Amino acid sequence: MIFLGIDAGGTKTHALLVDEKGKVLGQGLSGNGNHQTAFEDARTNIESACNAALSEAGITKEQVTFAYFGLAGADREPDYNILRPMIASLGYDRHAIACDTMIGMRAGTSRSHGAVIISGTGFNAAARNANGEELQYGGFGYLFGDGQGSGSDLAVHAFRTAIRSWEGREEYSILTKLVPETLGYESVQAMYDDALDNGKRPPKDLAKLVFEAAGQGDAVAIRILREAGFEHANAVNALIKRLGMEEDTFDVVLIGSVMSRGSSPHMVDAIKEAVAKTAPNASIVRLNVDPVIGAVMSAMDSSGVKIDDATDATLRSITF
Repeated sequence: MIFLGIDAGGTKTHALLVDEKGKVLGQGLSGNGNHQTAFEDARTNIESACNAALSEAGITKEQVTFAYFGLAGADREPDYNILRPMIASLGYDRHAIACDTMIGMRAGTSRSHGAVIISGTGFNAAARNANGEELQYGGFGYLFGDGQGSGSDLAVHAFRTAIRSWEGREEYSILTKLVPETLGYESVQAMYDDALDNGKRPPKDLAKLVFEAAGQGDAVAIRILREAGFEHANAVNALIKRLGMEEDTFDVVLIGSVMSRGSSPHMVDAIKEAVAKTAPNASIVRLNVDPVIGAVMSAMDSSGVKIDDATDATLRSITF
């Protein structure tokens, strides 16, 4: 049996072919696979990555037992109305598609079900129960229910905390020093005036300063991260409840640049505390393999193949 997994993101598309034991047969890389930014380019790039993997393996698409496509931009039913015929046109008889969030979740756990929180520049959360039912939240911003905690949001909090602390509207925070220094200003006043006079907005990489400040014991930064953690947990807890997973044993997989910052544990600790109240048998884990591994695992799951411990270990040992 041969399984094809595809991770199609906004920057690159990665296709991986493995056999039923997890041995790599071939792989392919190409560009943007997100239909929301360029439909024709996305289809071309996804097909190109798949063909490259097939060519390296020396097989045809007819030999593929199951293909699983994890697709950026597969967020709503209108997206699936576009993606179903697009992926079907590639010619894989047995295939499935899902948001790339779900292959990230699958890559982080040994189970075919679980939950995931992704926090990088943006935020979203998703879950799949043991019956295969899936739900997801987020990715559309504050107006559509997303709370604080993404990299973009934390950057804003760093900037506004520096100002509020400087003005006396907030208790002292070391961010008053770190933020203007990082942005190249001699003072908060200079930063404040430039932002007002020239429409400057905080760059997204300011998020790291909240973790840095919290790591130094800054009370305001710690509070920001804990509130962000509770908000992330709020989203995933709502999904857990809607899917009836409160008593189940599963992993909540943490993904994204915000979740990988190790200088402060406060956000992740808050997630653990809040999830434990809703799903006491759940474990919080970080993703430590490439998401495309989750795509080939999902292809195996969809084909009814049980991934044993040895195969799981082989898949998780793959490096690129």
